[in-house]
Amino acid sequence: MAQGTPQVPTLTPYTDLSSHKPMTVTLTASYREMLAATTVEKIDELIEENYALEDMLEFIDNYNERMFVDNYEEYVRCGEAIGYDAVDAYADENGIDNIDGCDDRYRGVYESTADFAEEYYSDISDIPAALVIDWEATWDTSLRYDFTACEAGYRQVHIFSDY
Repeated sequence: MAQGTPQVPTLTPYTDLSSHKPMTVTLTASYREMLAATTVEKIDELIEENYALEDMLEFIDNYNERMFVDNYEEYVRCGEAIGYDAVDAYADENGIDNIDGCDDRYRGVYESTADFAEEYYSDISDIPAALVIDWEATWDTSLRYDFTACEAGYRQVHIFSDY
């Protein structure tokens, strides 16, 4: 072999490929050949509306083509309204196919469910400073039935109402 010529590994029938990641759609130049016709049609339609191709392909990688066709526009609408971190946390908790209107139910991001419980009840009425309240227990015994808490990282909880 000539000096400076890169060596290409030879794959045999016994080559262990378990450490190799599968090629994703985002790394594929010809996504049109890999995806279903309805998915490609949806991508073309959304490109005309100025949606980013890379973002759409990443969504397909994370979920699937059917979820893309059915939910991508709502995902983007909610993400633009409340932030993609919040929508992703909600989708992780409830499924991407349940994100419809999650922006309307969004109550904010808190360090904990206890912080949300304290703010929630403080907004309803004045709480005397002399009271010592276990806000985590308050969440657990009353609020968790009406709200969904979606963990999004260290000391970051997105709260959504369930009604």
